[in-house]
Amino acid sequence: MKIVFAGTPEFAAQAMRAIDDAGHEIVLALTQPDRRAGRGMHLHASPVKEFALGKNIPVLQPETLNRNSSDPQKQAQAKEAHAHLSAIDFDAMVVVAYGLILPQDVLDITQQPGRYGSFNIHASLLPRWRGAAPIQRAIESGDTKSGVCIMQMDAGLDTGDTVLTKELDITPEETSSSLHHRFAELGAQSIVDTLNCLQLGKGLVRTPQAMNGVTYAEKILKSEAEIDWNLSAQEIDRRIRAFNPFPGATSNAQELEMKFWNSRIPKAGAFSKAGKPGELLGFSEKGAYIQCGQGLIEILEMQRPGGKKMAATLCLQTLACCEQVLRFHKKE
Repeated sequence: MKIVFAGTPEFAAQAMRAIDDAGHEIVLALTQPDRRAGRGMHLHASPVKEFALGKNIPVLQPETLNRNSSDPQKQAQAKEAHAHLSAIDFDAMVVVAYGLILPQDVLDITQQPGRYGSFNIHASLLPRWRGAAPIQRAIESGDTKSGVCIMQMDAGLDTGDTVLTKELDITPEETSSSLHHRFAELGAQSIVDTLNCLQLGKGLVRTPQAMNGVTYAEKILKSEAEIDWNLSAQEIDRRIRAFNPFPGATSNAQELEMKFWNSRIPKAGAFSKAGKPGELLGFSEKGAYIQCGQGLIEILEMQRPGGKKMAATLCLQTLACCEQVLRFHKKE
């Protein structure tokens, strides 16, 4: 099958590689414009663009697909992309973490006679966690199960019919980083299965999403990163794991903003000492015990400003030696 692929990050590039490996022809890649990053703030191509260029796949990078944009330059880019899509021969469009909204006139092109429309890989069991951050919000909320949905796209926000669903379990140790990798693999295989079914002439069953149980995964903000030690250990543990790798949970001690990358809830009776919220109570073999509003949390991995990620025991013992009682606190 001939595929138009729209995506930007590595999550999308993994699906793109799987589609190519399965023998489908990607005739056009849409991805976001190159962004400045790193210490030198040099322009960097997206993983999707890098793969496309390596395979000699044409690439378009409009800042918007809205042909009615008030910005003349963006409007021109959108019109160029629209004209290109209208002119080429393709069977379906696959959209994975593209980062731009597909307006109805673009969806209409993909739904012309002889085409199958647009399909999106979404990392949740829709209608739970529509929106920008389904992986992080699932961990933060303590979900024990999630999955991948291949969705037939419409103009709404993740409201289209699902054509394929695959579930996976979320473990108590899961971080957004680890779950992201699992979703990337499952999503790549799921979209290939979907395209193979279309190629073989097997009908896809479109299932409208349930009207109840709709939740929205709002974009993760840096302002959410600061730990409130008055929350329960369970809530704090979920947030630390949900915010790994972005934005990284933070808290302050001795004028230093520390980052917390991994944690767990200790087994009952593992440590009997208690203290005030945010107080470092002692060390385990693998981590450090900190008092929360309710219960204890065992911090496993941390990072000091300008330093590398390391075991919490190594990171905190130096600080703990400087004070008889070390407490974490909010910025004043």
